Amino acid sequence: MLKRYLARRLVIAIPSLLIASVIVFTLPRLIPGDAVQLMLAETSYAKDIDELRAKLGLDRALPVQYAEWVAHVMRGDLGESLWTRRPVLDELAHRLPVSAELALYATVIALAIALPIGVLAAARQDSLADYVARSVAILGLSLPSFWLATLLIVMPAIWWGWRPVTGFTDLRQDPVGHIVQLLLPAAILGIASAAALMRLTRGMLLEALRQDYVRTAQAKGLAQSVVVVKHGLRNAVIPVITLLGTQLPLILGGTVVIETIFGLPGVGRFLFDAINQRDYPVIQGVNLLVVSTVVLVNLGVDVLYGVLDPRIRY
Repeated sequence: MLKRYLARRLVIAIPSLLIASVIVFTLPRLIPGDAVQLMLAETSYAKDIDELRAKLGLDRALPVQYAEWVAHVMRGDLGESLWTRRPVLDELAHRLPVSAELALYATVIALAIALPIGVLAAARQDSLADYVARSVAILGLSLPSFWLATLLIVMPAIWWGWRPVTGFTDLRQDPVGHIVQLLLPAAILGIASAAALMRLTRGMLLEALRQDYVRTAQAKGLAQSVVVVKHGLRNAVIPVITLLGTQLPLILGGTVVIETIFGLPGVGRFLFDAINQRDYPVIQGVNLLVVSTVVLVNLGVDVLYGVLDPRIRY
C-alpha cells in the first residue's frame, strides 16, 4: 500500500516539475538588461552583439531555446555559464554542499528552538512562560533575516570592536572553524522558521490535549510529561511536519542574502552573482535545483504522513 501511495505521489510531481521548468526558463529573461550587452559593454558595435548572441544561441525563438534546454536537462546537462564557460552542473556540485550544510543547520536550530518552547507554552497555557514564548515568536516572525544579519555584523563591531567571522573556512582545513562560522548564519536563517513552528506546535498541541484520549490517559494516572509528549505531541506533529516542509523554500531563499552577507561560496551567492550578470543558464540551473528539492521534500513529507498515520495512505 505504501509503495502504491508513493507511486501516485511521484506521478503527481511530474506536472509540477514541467510547469516549474517553464517558469524557471522564462523568468530570467524578464529581468531588465541583456547578458550579451553586459559581456561586450557599451562600447561594442551592434555587429559584435549579434555575433555573440548567435554564438550563445540567444538569437533563436524562446520556444526553441526552451525545447533545447529541456532536452539537455533530461540528459543531465544544465548548460554552461555565459561568463565562465564552465558547466553549471560542476559549479553546483562545488557550491551545493555549503548551502545544504547551512540549510541543515538552520533546520536543526529551528526545531531545537520551536519544539521545546512550543510544548512548554502549550503545557503551561496562559502562564508567564506562555506569554513570553508567544511574544518572542511574534518578534521572530517580524525580523527580516537580512536586517538581523546586518545588525549582528555592524553593531558588535561598533560597540565592542568585534565582528563575526566572514569568508569561508574549508571543512578539511579547520573542521571546528568551519562549523563555528556557519552557526550564526544558520541561526539567523532558522529564527523565522522556529517562530512559525513554535506557534503551530503550541496551537496543535493545545487542540490535541483537549481530546478524549488525552483525558483518558490522565485519568489512568499517567505522568503529565508522558501525556503531553507521548499522547499529545505525537498526534499534533503532522501539521508541524507540513509547515516544516513549506519552510524549506524560505530557508533556501534566505541563503541568497545570508551567503552574500557572510561571504559563503554557496548556491545562494552563486545565484545572486548570476542575476547581476544575467547569466541565464546559471539562473535556470539553480532555480531548477531549488524547485526539484522542494518537490522532493514535499514528496518526502507526504510519505512521512503515510508512515505516521496509515489512514492517509487510503
